[in-house]
Parts: sequence; C-alpha cells; structure tokens
Amino acid sequence: MASEDDVANFIGSSFRSVWSLELRLLLKRDPRLWPHAEIIAALRASDLIVSQSLEALTAIGLVVADEAGNVAYRPISPDAAGLVEGTEALYSRSPDAVRRLIVGALPNPLTAFADAFRLRKE
Repeated sequence: MASEDDVANFIGSSFRSVWSLELRLLLKRDPRLWPHAEIIAALRASDLIVSQSLEALTAIGLVVADEAGNVAYRPISPDAAGLVEGTEALYSRSPDAVRRLIVGALPNPLTAFADAFRLRKE
C-alpha cells in the first residue's frame, strides 16, 4: 500500500478536477467498457468535462480506450493501482481533504493572468 504522502502527491499531480476523480471512481466501480455517452449520463457532466477528464486519466495510465472509443479503468502498473486504492480510501474517509489537494495543486488563474503581462528582459 502506498504511503499517505505518496497518495497526496499522486492526487495533487494527477487529478485536475474532482470530476476526473469521480470519473475514475465510476470506471473502477464498474470495470466494463463504457461508451462516452453513458459516462456523461452517469456523471451528469458535460461532454467537455468528460473528454478532458478521460484525456488526463489516459495520459497518466489509469484508463484505456478501445478502437470504438469506449473506455475502461486499467491501471498501467501495480504501483499505480496502489495509489488509486489509497486515493479511494482517503476520499471515502475525508472527501474534503482530497478536494483541497486537487484544488490546491491547480495554478491560480489570477497569477497566470498577471504573469502574462509581466515584462521580461530578453
């Protein structure tokens, strides 16, 4: 089992939204191939949110897609599966703590906007 620090780092670096986490939980709970439309209906989320979440989960090796675009939870390694188990345990124990880890890892949009206008010497 992964340490709590490893799980916290995994959450902060892997999930860009609580939607991504909820999607991963859905796919793990029901390990079949899911069509895109069924995921949207199950989560009551927009197509954009589901697409972005699937893209992120695929990139970190937690989700695979078949040639028809159906997706399923398939962790890339036993270590990744252990981190997912730790995430699930922490989320069931303390969902607010997990949400804070996700939101706390996101860049501040106001800072990013201000940095866009910062003058730099080149």
